Amino acid sequence: ASAFKIGLRHYGYFELILVSAVTAMLIFAGVITIQKKWPLLRRLTLKETGSYAFTGLLNPAIYYLILFKSYDLLPAQIAQPINYFWPILLALLLAVIEKKPVPLFKFIGMTISFGGVVLISVGTEGIAGVELSKPGVLLAFFSAFLWASFWIVNRRNKNVDGILGLFLSFMFGSVYLSLATLFVPVSLGSLQGFLSAVYVGLFEMAVPFIFFGLALQKTTNPALTNQLCYLSPFISLFLIHAVLGETIYFTTYMGLFLIVFGILLNEYLNKRRVAV
Repeated sequence: ASAFKIGLRHYGYFELILVSAVTAMLIFAGVITIQKKWPLLRRLTLKETGSYAFTGLLNPAIYYLILFKSYDLLPAQIAQPINYFWPILLALLLAVIEKKPVPLFKFIGMTISFGGVVLISVGTEGIAGVELSKPGVLLAFFSAFLWASFWIVNRRNKNVDGILGLFLSFMFGSVYLSLATLFVPVSLGSLQGFLSAVYVGLFEMAVPFIFFGLALQKTTNPALTNQLCYLSPFISLFLIHAVLGETIYFTTYMGLFLIVFGILLNEYLNKRRVAV
C-alpha cells in the first residue's frame, strides 16, 4: 500500500500499472526460465489460452487500474482494508455461480467482516471526522469484486502450472495496457516514478505470488501458511504510518480487525463443521 502511494506521487495510475505489470511479467518469465518450464506452454489448450487472455484483462489490467485509482483518491489506510474484503465477496459469488446457499454459520463471519468495512468507509467520517472520496470508496469495493472474480475465473486452470499461469495473465494484461497507450496519453519521464513502478511490479505483484507458492509447496501446514498472510494488512498499517506519515485512525484499526476476524472465524467454523 505504501509503495502504491509513493508511486502515485510521481506517476499517474495508468503509467504506474503499465510499468509495474511489464516488470512483473518479466520476473515471472525469469522464474520460468530458471525452472525450465517453457516446454509447458506447448501443453496448453486453445481454451486455456483463451482463459488467460480473459484473466489478463481482469488482472493486472482492469483490477490494478481500479485499485490504483482508489489509492489515488483515498488514504492508503482506507483503500487497503476495503480491498481486503475480497474473500467474503468470493464466497458470495461462488454461492451464486454454483447455486449453493451460503451456510448459515458463514453469515456470522461475513456480517462481522462487513461491519468492519462499514466502520472504515462510513465510521471514518462519522467518528474520526475525516471526509472521504465517495468515488474512491466505490472503486475500492469494485477492486475487491474484481479480485474475487479473477480467482473464480482462474479456477478453470487448475492443471496449469501456477507461475506459468501468472506469466500468461500478466503477458496478456501488458499487451492490453500497451495497446491502450495508443489512446491514452502516457508520460514515463520521471525516474522516481519509473523506479517506484518497478518496485511495485517486483515486490507487490511478482515476488509475493512466487514466495507464497513456494511456501505452500514446502510447508507441512498449508492452513497456517495461509493464515499468516492475514498479518500483512496490519504490518502494512505500520508501514503506512512510518513511510507515508499517515495518522492511523482508530476506526481503521477496529475495522481491519473485524474484517480479518470475520474471515478467520469463517475458516475456523468451516473446519469444525467438516470435522464433525
